[in-house]
Amino acid sequence: MDLDALVRPILDLLREAEARDVRITDLVGPQAHADAFAALGAPLSLGPGDEPLDPATLTRAIEAIIARSVRTLHPRFFNQNFAGADPIAVVGDFLGAALNTTMATYEAAPVFTLIEREVLARLAALAGWPAHEGVFVPGGSFSNLYALQLARLRIDPEARERGHDGAPLVAFTSTHAHYSLEKSVVLLGLGRRAIIKVACDERGRMRPDALAAAIDEALARGQRPFFVNATAGTTVLGGFDPLPALAELAERHGMWLHVDGSFGASALFSAAQAHLMDGVARADSLAWNLHKMLGVTQQCAAFLVRGTGALRAAFATGASYLFQPDKPYAELDSGDATFQCARRVDALKAWLVWKTRGEAGFASRIDHAVGLADHCAARIAGDPRFCLAAPPSWVNVCFWWIPPDLRPFAGRTPEVDTTLHALAPRIKAAMLRRGEAMLGFQPVDGGPNCFRLLFINPATTIADVDATLEIVDACGREALA
Repeated sequence: MDLDALVRPILDLLREAEARDVRITDLVGPQAHADAFAALGAPLSLGPGDEPLDPATLTRAIEAIIARSVRTLHPRFFNQNFAGADPIAVVGDFLGAALNTTMATYEAAPVFTLIEREVLARLAALAGWPAHEGVFVPGGSFSNLYALQLARLRIDPEARERGHDGAPLVAFTSTHAHYSLEKSVVLLGLGRRAIIKVACDERGRMRPDALAAAIDEALARGQRPFFVNATAGTTVLGGFDPLPALAELAERHGMWLHVDGSFGASALFSAAQAHLMDGVARADSLAWNLHKMLGVTQQCAAFLVRGTGALRAAFATGASYLFQPDKPYAELDSGDATFQCARRVDALKAWLVWKTRGEAGFASRIDHAVGLADHCAARIAGDPRFCLAAPPSWVNVCFWWIPPDLRPFAGRTPEVDTTLHALAPRIKAAMLRRGEAMLGFQPVDGGPNCFRLLFINPATTIADVDATLEIVDACGREALA
């Protein structure tokens, strides 16, 4: 097998990452993809009579996969809360996959165990936690699930053996928080009614007065508040909840304070943006996804806990075939501090990128993204073709394209909302046909669909921002026609 030939298309993809003349996507239906692979002699279907692919066909299949996938490395990909994978992280993923081990024990992953401990220690130091523990998990949703479980066990340690005793536990999160909180209370057997969603301000930040009122109302109903989820960098608006005020309320009522910083915790690398995370040192746990703002390949998500002992108390089972206390370096085994047994060596790619770019490089990446968002918001504010849908925050800019007959924009009415809401998906469809830029749309707080630009890729330039707005305008006119 010619491995060099198989890897070459992948290396070419990385070398072309900043090319702007390459289509981001060719969105077609499932049958078109199936037909294309069948024509190559590499059908997507699998069956007992299939012949192994020869090396040339396998190479063509890899090339087709690349050609038919979304180019998230493209400088005008703004569609998700990740973009612009660092090539060094890709190397780290490749190396980790080639070594193919598990993080469960030190003896199976000695270097990776030490690397994970060092990465977690530095992240905890940036959060202001001298004493900490943590693990890398498959994503921010797992971090939020773990935080809820640790919070539940802190107020009811017997729940680990007994299960839930039916006590009316309630957790609080904002209306702009990630949907994984709602899924997590279901998985923990608390039920969806255990989540109380708290009102936010116009920037998507949880209002402390609304949280205080929600806590009082829950107590009056005979419920037991035990958990507050604060979001640092909401998905749509990029809002940062006011951590000091939320910490005050959590401490007053004996609640666990978790910070879902999956998107925004990387602000701690930037001297100019770190203030957004003020108060995180008072939190009990923190979710931090390095695959978002720092360009590490997915997944690379750290879950950190202030203090020590909570993770093992929650998850340890002492499986005798794996965690023998009398073997060398058993105290370094991490498998009993997490729900998972086999874990990917995700810390490796983070460590390699960190060693290559340095914290100054991370800070520059953050500041560049915020600068692009500021430029974009200023452009939109001065252009009658567009209107900001919310005050800009972090690296998020939400806006509407205003059709000519509504200019100058006089404000929203039910009729205007109906028009704007229907236009967004039509404009998005036109953009996908062109393949020159990709951004998402969604409603905010019950309003009409708006577009969301997320600035994450360090290869994106001010010229890309301006060009993307022109593409939106062109697609808007096409949608009207």
